Amino acid sequence: MTPEMFDVRVGVIKPVECIKEGWALIKDQYWLFLGLTVVAILIGGAVPIVLMGPMMVGLFLCLLERQGRRTFEFGLLFKGFDHFVPGLVVTAIKVIPILIIMVPFYFIMFATMMTSMPREPNPSPEDMSRFMGSFFGVEMIFVLIVMVVSVCVEIFFMFAYPLIADRQMSGLDAVKLSIKAGKANFSGMLGLMLLNALFGFLGVFLCFVGVYLYLPISFASQVIAYRRVFPQVTQTYPSPPPPPASWA
Repeated sequence: MTPEMFDVRVGVIKPVECIKEGWALIKDQYWLFLGLTVVAILIGGAVPIVLMGPMMVGLFLCLLERQGRRTFEFGLLFKGFDHFVPGLVVTAIKVIPILIIMVPFYFIMFATMMTSMPREPNPSPEDMSRFMGSFFGVEMIFVLIVMVVSVCVEIFFMFAYPLIADRQMSGLDAVKLSIKAGKANFSGMLGLMLLNALFGFLGVFLCFVGVYLYLPISFASQVIAYRRVFPQVTQTYPSPPPPPASWA
């Protein structure tokens, strides 16, 4: 099925509810999901573009099994490699917007440095202040642009990996449908992402350990949001014909 054939529910993502339900989903198996999340991130981070996709698909496979109240083993995480190509495609497309920004930024930073750097061996404080103002001004603008683009990328790609895990879609179709869902539910997905980021930031104060402790809840909340936007598909079968005796 093509992305256009899937219905996308709108206005169903409530950030606080998603996080609460995400915690309820995994709390009795929290340590298992913490282990799954850490292993997925460590292996995926080894070669991010190549391995992150299948590891994320595997993690969402586990979360979806849990959501369906089905038992599974730790090894299900590595079933994400059964969807290696779709996961790779999603990850590769996901990094393109960031690369489009990063490449010209380095040229702009280099040009700014060359044109505003003082030429005198012993520049005056005013010249150094002007140079530092220009350099950091360009850097701050870049940081803001990267933040905006990164937020949009995360929103539009949030459901790509779950769509591969749940509906065995191709990478390109999963991206198209995830973007469609992101546009239709932008405010709810933005609120969920920012709230998860806030809790993750608070985890930094626990010597960064809290960031990892919260990650399973963050992923679980995304699964809750995913299922609200894409309800479980129920297989329907045509009614069997009546027995021959009833034809008389």
